[in-house]
Amino acid sequence: MFSHIKEDISVVFERDPAARTRWEILTTYPGVHALLIHRASHSLWKIHFYWLARLCSHIARWFTGIEIHPGAVIGRRVFIDHGMGVVIGETAVIGNNCTLYHGVTLGGTSWNKGKRHPTLLEGVVIGAGAKVLGPITIGANAKIGSNAVVVKDIPDSATAVGIPARIVDQEKPHQQDSTEENIGFAAYAVSENMNDPMAKAIHALIEHIVHQDTQLQEVKQQLAKLGADVETDAEVGHAFDVNYINKIVD
Repeated sequence: MFSHIKEDISVVFERDPAARTRWEILTTYPGVHALLIHRASHSLWKIHFYWLARLCSHIARWFTGIEIHPGAVIGRRVFIDHGMGVVIGETAVIGNNCTLYHGVTLGGTSWNKGKRHPTLLEGVVIGAGAKVLGPITIGANAKIGSNAVVVKDIPDSATAVGIPARIVDQEKPHQQDSTEENIGFAAYAVSENMNDPMAKAIHALIEHIVHQDTQLQEVKQQLAKLGADVETDAEVGHAFDVNYINKIVD
């Protein structure tokens, strides 16, 4: 138990630059409190003291704003940052070194018994307000963007955003450690070099227009050499300004 508490405190130092002292973390971080109480309620759940386990879970929700069903399985070095509004369902499984921000829901999509909540593999980061729904699997070191709604499996080391969530980036698998370099991206599961598919589509359209404009100018030049009366860009309006559109997109 004490080793778990030490890990809970150390992981806060690694992932929250606002943390100052161990005493501050132990007394003022609701994510830490929720996990401590969950371990007790989960132990009661496993020995079939269901009502008492649910009572502990209910008390934890009242104090922390974080609702974790006592049946949920949570690994080591899990960090719930801020935590208010986090909901973790009965059959959810959270692997080691995962990070959840406030408003995250690991929910079910069925009223049937059995596995109906998500499984998070090691190193997953889920941004604020994201909803991960159903008996799906989020791959190791995957990132779920803020307010995303995920209803399908996400592969290892992928980044998913949007409603419904779509994969916008997939890094090469790597071994995740707890260094500041690896978790620097992690705030709300947004990486600095994440590719937005909408921006990529717009830029592809711009490139296509520029290519067509170049071909049109070549055709005009050939017609002018043949003596045809061809209007210039100045006569029909200003030329296509790709820099101007790029500024709008950016």
